[in-house]
Formats: sequence, C-alpha cells, structure tokens
Amino acid sequence: MVSKSYIFKITYPIILSLLAQNIINITDTAFLGHVGEVELGASALGGLWYLAIFMSGFGFSIGTQVLMARRNGEGRTDKIGPIFIQGLMFLMFLAVVIINVTDLIAGPMLSQMIKSENVLNATIEFVEWRIWGLLFSFPNVMFRSYFVAVTKTKALTVSAIIMAVVNIFLDYAMIFGEFGFEAMGLKGAAIASVIAEAASALFFVIYFAVTTNMKQLGFMNIASYNLRKLPHILSVSIWTMFQSFFALATWFMFFVAIEHLGERSLAVSNIVRSVSSAMFMFTSAYGTTANTLMSNLMGENKIEQIPLMLKRVILQCSYFVIPIMLFVVVFPKLILAIYSNDISLIDATLPSLLVMMFSYLIVTPGLIFHQAISGTGNTRSALAIEIVTLIAYVSYVVVTAFVLATDVSICWGSEYVYWGLIGILSYLYLIKADWRSKKI
Repeated sequence: MVSKSYIFKITYPIILSLLAQNIINITDTAFLGHVGEVELGASALGGLWYLAIFMSGFGFSIGTQVLMARRNGEGRTDKIGPIFIQGLMFLMFLAVVIINVTDLIAGPMLSQMIKSENVLNATIEFVEWRIWGLLFSFPNVMFRSYFVAVTKTKALTVSAIIMAVVNIFLDYAMIFGEFGFEAMGLKGAAIASVIAEAASALFFVIYFAVTTNMKQLGFMNIASYNLRKLPHILSVSIWTMFQSFFALATWFMFFVAIEHLGERSLAVSNIVRSVSSAMFMFTSAYGTTANTLMSNLMGENKIEQIPLMLKRVILQCSYFVIPIMLFVVVFPKLILAIYSNDISLIDATLPSLLVMMFSYLIVTPGLIFHQAISGTGNTRSALAIEIVTLIAYVSYVVVTAFVLATDVSICWGSEYVYWGLIGILSYLYLIKADWRSKKI
C-alpha cells in the first residue's frame, strides 16, 4: 500500500528541485521589477519563449520517466540504463538544433507578435542569451526523470540548493553590477540563469557517477544502445513532448495577447505569473509523484491501489496549496511589495492576483488527474485531452484580450477554463477508459 509518508518522501525532493527553477523565475522578476516595467515585461515574454522550448525537453523526459518507472516496477532494472542514455543523447542533439534555429527565427517571429518596440528589443536580447541554457537544462531533466523513476529523489534536493544559490548571487551581481561585475540588467538575468543551470548539471553528473550501480542498471551493456530502440521511447515520449510544448506555447501566446493591452498589463501579468509559479511548484511536484507511482503500481500489477493513491496525493498537495493561497489572499500587498515599490503597479496587480489564486482550488486535482493518465503510458490520450482544453483556452483569451480588450484580470479567468476542463476530462478518462492493461 502506498502510504502518505512514502508519497511525501518521493515528493519533497521534487518540490525542492522545482523550487530552484521557480527561484530563477521569482528572482529575475523581483530584481527586474526594480529596474523597469519594460524589462519586467520582456523577461516574461523571453522567459516563456525559453520555457515553451524547455518544456518540450521536459515532456520528453516525462515519457522516459514513465518507461524507466515501469521497468523499475517490473524488476527489469537492467533496461533503465539504455533508456536513460538514448534519451540523453536525443535531448542533447535537440538542444543544439533548437539553439541554431532560435538564432535564425527568434527576431523575425517576435517582431510579428510584439507591439512595443522597447519590449521587442529587450525580449530578443534576453532570448539570445537565455537559449544557451538548453545545453544544461535538457540533461538536468533527464537526470531528474531517472531519479524520480527509481524513487531515489534525494539528489534533487542538493541540485535545487546549488541552482538557487548560484542564481540568486549572480542575478544580484549581474543585474545591478555588484561584487565587481558590470551592471547588465536584463542580459545579466539571462546569463545568471544559464550559469545556475550549468552548476546544477555539473552536480548531477558527479553525483550520478559516484552513486549509480552502472552494471546493475544496464549502463555497461553497450550493445543495448541501439538507435533502433529510440522509436519505442518516442512512442511514449513524443506525446508528452508535444503536450508540454503546446501547453507552454499557448501560455506564451497569452502573454503576447496581454502585451497588446499595454506595457502595464504585461508587467502585471508577469508578477502574477511569478507568484503563481510558487504555488504551481507544489501541484507540479505532486503531479510528477502521481505519474511515477501510477507507472510503478501498474508495473507491480497493483492496479487496485491506484484510486487511494490518487486521493492521498491530491489531499497532501492541498495541505500545502490552500494555506499559501489563503495567506496571499489575506496579505496580497505584502507579497507584491517584493516585486515593486510602485504603488500604482501594486494596486493594478491586485485583481488579477486574486483571480489567479482562487483558481488553485481546481488546478490541484486537474493537474494530478492529467499526470496520472501519462503515468499509465497512454500519453497520446493525455495529449488529446490537452489539445481539446487548449482550444477552449485560446478561444477565451482571444475573445477577452483581442475582441473585447477587457481588463487583464478578466483575461486571467482563462485559468478556470483550462484547469476546469482538463480536470473534468481527465477524471472521466480515468473512471471510464480502458487503461488498466496498457503495456509499454
């Protein structure tokens, strides 16, 4: 039986690893909020451009995580190494391709989307530097998927601390020109994030080499590194890859739509996104836990334990999310003061912040149910649900931002459309679809 303590044992290191990623976002936003609204808006658009691409690699790693977790549950641990190595090779190749393609298309594409010349130029500068982080963030997600799949997640804790410390120090030094560094503003934030990801990748390589039983997990079986097996990995991973990319690409389009409402609306939304990321860290971590436990339980043929496991994951996640939500609702200006000392910007942000915070009452079950579907190996079904949901989400954003040109807080109501629909469809799939006999 999957106990509450076992769920937390797996989840808390994942929370810490996601905390490091969110600290990068929160630190960039908090520091740049004291530089200017243009820089604040550009970091949102540039950050989401990078994040949409990063999430394609992250989605691929979720697919490999499902496969490695299933092999772990089946006791076929010698098959884990080849899955990891081939996944890592694929992502490194993909990173090099994306960096070169971005260099060619980022400027022309962004110029067609962004109305403000100041925001456009700042966004392009941010993307040109930030995109190099893929060389380190893609290996990081493969290491993360491996440690989660084999339920040995302590390494994620140390990695999170290293990334957070390096990013906070370099952000402050490079943005404002402290400790002998040149004041680089937005460019400094991008470079600091890349170096922080590189530091995390270096730790993973060292820790992995020291602690992993290479022979037992099949890493020494050179004959098993057969590229003809890559299609099998992609048969699961490609759908989570598309799913993750589409989700973040449409969120990027949300911010492009907000930018058309003005630089102030864009700055407001970036602050709201930053506060939301601290909440989303918990739901995403518990979603990852549900995903890997789902796959392990199916590998162990313990299907009857899955409903109770999902219930416990949702409840435990809520124990973190709801108190934070209530604190932000009661003391919103205390939180917003971290990002800006501009009273008018803080007041403008309040309505959108409250709309976003209450959406977490449906984000938690929605995300966990959807991640559970991927954990079954039915990643194509998870993608289909994602696409249906995104059509409704984009339609809402287009109507509120472009047709009605309404207040930015109304646009943030799109969170209810997205998470409400994805939660309902995912729950219906889990209780009605035939996923219990899925082989991968």
